[in-house]
Parts: sequence; C-alpha cells; structure tokens
Amino acid sequence: MSRIDLDLAHAYKPDPKTDDDYALLPLKMTFEDGGAYALLGPSGCGKTTLLNIVSGLVKPSQGGVKYDGVDVTARTPQQRNIAQVFQFPVIYDTMTVAQNLAFPLRNRGVAPERIKERVGRIAEMLEMSHQLDARAAGLAADAKQKISLGRGLVREDVSAVLFDEPLTVIDPHLKWQLRRKLKQIHHELKLTLIYVTHDQVEALTFADQVIVMTRGRAVQVGSASDLFERPRHTFVGHFIGSPGMNLLAARWSEQGLEVAGRTVVGRAAAGVAQAATLLGVRPEYVTIAVPDTPGAVPVTVDQAQDIGTYWLLTTHAADGTQIRARLHPHQAIPRAGETTWLQVNGPHTCLYENELLIESGGQPARGVAA
Repeated sequence: MSRIDLDLAHAYKPDPKTDDDYALLPLKMTFEDGGAYALLGPSGCGKTTLLNIVSGLVKPSQGGVKYDGVDVTARTPQQRNIAQVFQFPVIYDTMTVAQNLAFPLRNRGVAPERIKERVGRIAEMLEMSHQLDARAAGLAADAKQKISLGRGLVREDVSAVLFDEPLTVIDPHLKWQLRRKLKQIHHELKLTLIYVTHDQVEALTFADQVIVMTRGRAVQVGSASDLFERPRHTFVGHFIGSPGMNLLAARWSEQGLEVAGRTVVGRAAAGVAQAATLLGVRPEYVTIAVPDTPGAVPVTVDQAQDIGTYWLLTTHAADGTQIRARLHPHQAIPRAGETTWLQVNGPHTCLYENELLIESGGQPARGVAA
C-alpha cells in the first residue's frame, strides 16, 4: 500500500482562463496508507477525473501525483501498480469464477499454491466459495460485479484499489451487503481504498474519510460526523442529510442577527454573527418552541409527512423562508395551515459567509482546495 499525495489542477481545455474551464480546480490532498476514502458529489463534479488522475489514466494538466514521496505523474497505471474496479463488471465470461479471480495473479507469475490460497480467501470474503467452478457467463449481474471486485482485491502488492461507482448496477438490498463486505475486507486486509460515488449512504457507510466535491472543487474532507455536524461549506450542508440542512438568509441589525424578520442571535455574538449571510441548521435540530422564545421563528405549516420513524414538517415564515424540521413521532405534530414557532438557533447551528463556515473566532473556514 502507498501514501498518495496530490498537488494539482486539471483542465481538458488547452488554455483554461476561468474556474469554469477546469474539471478540477487547484487542490492539495493526501490519501494515507491503508485508509478507506470516498469521493462524493453529483455528476460532473470532478470525482471520476480525480480518480483517473490517481490511477494514471489521466495526466493532470498542472501539478503532480506522488506515491510514498515519489513523483509518479508520468507513470502508467501498470507502473503505479493500481487495481481499478469500474461501474460495469469487467470479467471473462468464458472463465470460471476461480479463473477470473486468479487471472491478475497468474499474469504476475505468482506461485500456484499462493494463487489458490489467495483466491480461496477472497472468494470466502465475497461469499462466492460455492461458485468457484461456475462459468462467469451464467451468473447474475451482482455476482459478476463481485468477481470484478474480487479481481481488484486479490493482489497483495497493489499501491491502492480504486472503485468507480462499482455498485450502480446492483440491486439496493445487495448494495447494502456488498458495502458491508467491502468494509469488512478493508479492516481485514488493510488496503488503501478510494471509492467514487454520488450516493451519500454508500460514502458515509463505507469510508473513514469522505471528500465532498462540487464544481471541480473539494470543499470538505472529514468523517460522517464531521460532515453532518459542522459542514464547512454550504454545499456540504445541502448535499449531506435527508433532507439537507436548512440554509436561511440572515442579516445583521442593531439587535443582532435576523432570520425572517426575527432576531435569532443576539449582539453578544457580534464577532461571529456580523459577517454571516446564512444561518444553517439541520432539520434534526429544529424543534417546536414556545412563542417568542429567543432564537425561534414563527412559521406556517405547509405539510406534515409521517415518514414512520419521524415526522417531516415543511413550513414557511412570513417572508417566505422555508424551514424544515424532523420531529419525534410521539410529540404533538402541528397540521398543515397551522401556525407554530420553530427554534433555529442552538448548539448545532452554523453561520456562513460566502458559502464558508464561520469559525468561533469569527473567520470563515478555509476550504481544502488551494
């Protein structure tokens, strides 16, 4: 396994002049040896480009890539010793499951006894031991993708294993099983794994560290808890969560920070609040309040949805500001058309200026991009 350091930018156009010309804006990033990472973001955000630069399929137009301190920017995927698993299964239909799994090892001249041992171990991890003699052509899509995953994992000498949305074609229930298996395999084999996905559940359940990307920029690197509790960029707050964070327009007045015409942060927090243009609070932390409670806003209920484990309340304030709340099903739930008060300022509330989190010292958080 290797530590991978990136200091680069990439544009497919020959002479980029604006941010929109870049597939990847300048970034500095490190994947530690043995870590499990996910690149998370919507289609077109640059995550697959970044993965292909790591693997060597794409050469960055600026900067470079280092493996364990050695510059590998000009090296091919073979020279970098990378295993890559793609969105659709890449297998040999005429071979058996065992022959498919053994193929990367045979190509490298590994001893037959070691091949048998390694194939057996990976097949057991993927719960395919009973299918080793089956022809790949007759298997279902999920089994074929398991083979593809196994071929990426079977080698012991790889620098990293890269996954480009490998579960897209898999049934939702089987996705959960395969994510669990990959997590288990990572803990057992201590491989460096980098996983590309647009699915936040996949990213947050698989990876120890998630890199959230938007518009060619990596805006935050952190654990699931980091991304949920303290999103450092408004995109992270919006993208992570179901539903995403409430991002409420805010303005400074003589009384403090106002949202929907109500002062929700007093003048005592002036050092932090005065620069804020948005107040962020997750629906999980919005609660029903007594009228005129400090930090609360009066709203009209648009919709109350019973989700089963919680109620989702969609409301609007007098100025049209939409606020959502996830409420416990055992409390009294206001109905559509009713007026209630919602607490939006509390320990989990975040303030933003120019899309960046304002830290406790009053300064915007720095993004991971240079």
